[in-house]
Formats: sequence, C-alpha cells, structure tokens
Amino acid sequence: MSKIVVVGANHAGTACIKTMLTNYGADNEIVVFDQNSNISFLGCGMALWIGEQISGPEGLFYSDKEQLESLGAKVYMNSPVESVDYDKKEVHVLLEDGSKHVESYDKLIFATGSQPILPPIKGAEIKEGSREFEATLKNLQFVKLYQNSADVIEKLKDEDIKRVAVVGAGYIGVELAEAFERKGKEVILIDVVDTCLAGYYDRDLTDMMSKNLEDHGIQLAFGQTVKAIEGNGKVERIVTDKESFDVDMVILAVGFRPNTGLGDGKIELFRNGAFLVNKKQETSIKDVYAIGDCATVYDNSIGDTNYIALATNAVRSGIVAAHNACGTELESIGVQGSNGIAIYDLKMVSTGLTLEKAKRFGYNAVVTEFTDNQKPEFIEHDNFPVTLKIVYDQDTRVVLGAQMASKEDMSMGIHMFSLAIQEKVTIERLALLDIFFLPHFNKPYNYITMAALGAK
Repeated sequence: MSKIVVVGANHAGTACIKTMLTNYGADNEIVVFDQNSNISFLGCGMALWIGEQISGPEGLFYSDKEQLESLGAKVYMNSPVESVDYDKKEVHVLLEDGSKHVESYDKLIFATGSQPILPPIKGAEIKEGSREFEATLKNLQFVKLYQNSADVIEKLKDEDIKRVAVVGAGYIGVELAEAFERKGKEVILIDVVDTCLAGYYDRDLTDMMSKNLEDHGIQLAFGQTVKAIEGNGKVERIVTDKESFDVDMVILAVGFRPNTGLGDGKIELFRNGAFLVNKKQETSIKDVYAIGDCATVYDNSIGDTNYIALATNAVRSGIVAAHNACGTELESIGVQGSNGIAIYDLKMVSTGLTLEKAKRFGYNAVVTEFTDNQKPEFIEHDNFPVTLKIVYDQDTRVVLGAQMASKEDMSMGIHMFSLAIQEKVTIERLALLDIFFLPHFNKPYNYITMAALGAK
C-alpha cells in the first residue's frame, strides 16, 4: 500500500483526493493537510454573496472534511506544512493544536493554490503571520478566502462605509464593483491599464463592459497607478499617480501568484514562479506532483506550457494527478483557458487567445467578427444581439481564440470554440460546421456561420 500526501484541499486538491479514494482507495493511504479551516469555497461566487444576489454562502461549498474522511482520507485542517524533506520523503507540519508533526510519504501532491498579489503600495501591508490575508489598516481588504468575504459582509453593516475603491479591473475586481454598487455604495474601480478585463477580451469588447459599468454608476479610474492608501488606523483615502479619492474601504484585487514556497528552490519553476509540470502533473522531483493554481498547464492555443489559474483547470489537473500518482498513466489533453463573466445584464465569454495575445505569441493573427440577433427578428421578445469575434492564424487558417458578448445567454457556444482550438480546426471548416436551426434558438444563417464565412 502506498501513502499519498496531499498538501491543500481546495478545488484541485478535492478533485484529486476524491478521484484517488473512489478509484484506488483500497490500495492507498491518503493523508491531507490544509492550512485553512474550510475547503471547496467557490471564490467566483463571493461577489454574488456580497451583492446579495444569493441568500447566503452555503451553496458555495461542495465538499468538506467530513465528506473526504467518509471516503477514507485522513484530513488535517488548520495545519500548514512548514517544510518538506525531499530526500527523506517527509512533510513537516504545524498541527492545529500547536504541536509539530512529521508525515512520511511515497507520493506527494502539491495543491497549494495561489495567494493575492500585494503591490508596492504605501500603507498596504498584511499582518505578520496572517494566513487569512488580514491587512494592518482597517477596511483594507484582500479577497481570496471565505473568511475574507465574510469579513467584508460584516463590515458593510457599518453605515459609515459609503465609498468603496476596488483596485484591479480583472474578473474579480469587476464582479466586486458590481456587488458593492448593488449594496448601494459609491464605487471607484481603479486599474493601471486603461480598460477592464484586458487579459480576456480585445478592446472593443472591454469598452462594452466599461460602458456597462459606467451606465450603472460605477466610476472608472483606468490608466492610474495606486501609490498609497492613507488613513489614521483605518482607510480614509486612496492616492494614485493622477488623483486621490476619499473612500471608506479599499479592496485589493490585482491578481494572484502561485503559492510555491514549499518547493524550497529544489523544484523547477515556471517564469512566474509556478511549479513546472508535465502533462502527467509531475514536477522535476520524482514522485512529487503539482496541481491547480500552484502549477502550470499545457495551453493548446500556443502549443506550449503556460499559467492559467482557473477552477476548471484545477479540477482537471487534480483528476490527472490522481490517476498517475496511483499508477495509472494519464496525460492532460491541455486547456484553452475558457472563461466568462456576467455583470448586470451583460454576459461575456472567451477562450484561447485574443488578437493582441496571438500577435504577441508570433502568430500572423487576424479577426473575423459578426454581430446579429440570436434569433430571427419575428421572435419579438427576449431576442438580443450577439457579438462574436474569432481569432485565427492567416497562414495556417487554424482557430486560435473566440470572444462573445450579449445580453443573451450564449455561453454554451464558447465550448464549441474551445474544442475547435484544441483540435486545431480551420476557419474554413468552421464555416461549414453543421449547426442546427430552430427559430426558438437561433437563425439559419447564424452569427457563427456568418463570422466564419467572412474570414479573408
């Protein structure tokens, strides 16, 4: 019987643990250490909770310690791993009761996730030793864990908190800006880039989202670098390189970095500090695997290793590592970084490369696009325009990426584009794709066909 130690039990870790126990539980001892007090929190739902679009946080959890132990794992919560001896195959742990513990292993799986980036901002500091990213300045908030969301919700009960600044206009920042506005707060959204969602969409679509935010009363302060957060014990103002804003709360949502400190300089890392893994999730040290946000992925859109931190990628990497750690060879088929967002009534989804990214990776990339109603015009209700952009390589004709935006829920369409990128489908084949037609759903000459037919 092999002993497999898993460090971290959120999305990737939970998927890995469940896969091992349900398929190989009789042949392996599974021991889990997590430094948090809870597992499986869906961080993508925190803005829904904060903005009161859902009634509470209960549905944002899909597993817990009791469930994993009922399947046969031994789970230690509030127990951070402090170091790993790779020669002796031992993990050194600080248990919840304060005692030191050493656990041996045959296989080790890192699912240590990521942690918030703390930019060089005067006044922005995390309390020493805080595992919950608690800031030294009151009402300066990081958003990562369930506890962070709960803390924000509790503080919003204070009627003196009227103006909130959100720093970072990526997915989390934009979602939180909406959530605070729904709570009746004045919101300022700040980003060093001169648009929002820049990593996922080209400029015409990000402008669409920017207008959506402004139409709902959110003040945009794009193209500004935050220099300081000031206040006497609590947040009072935020200062950028261009202006300052009197605010009562600041949310830092500038991104995350992989949590790979336990590599101790002995495991090969990617350029951003993530554990570099192969398609079996193996690191550079034998019998040591890495999954989820602490590890790299194979990106089919560039045909190379990349870092794309998404819960969907984490789950799949956990499944792959589970089988390999238990002796069944299985390789990842790669990812396309498929993602989406819904803010007020505007829905946007994307997969693969934007035009800007495609050119940066050396492709002779161009775009074909089309905007049309989802359904025929004689469908007079709940019929909205959809904008579709397809990025493809002009030399090979292979599809590299796609972006869609609409008030319509057209999100399922992006799965087809994800598969097209994975399978290297050409734009010409996409134009001839058999797409069904029924007026209740779409047009006979729909926007996917028309965009592909328009490719030059």
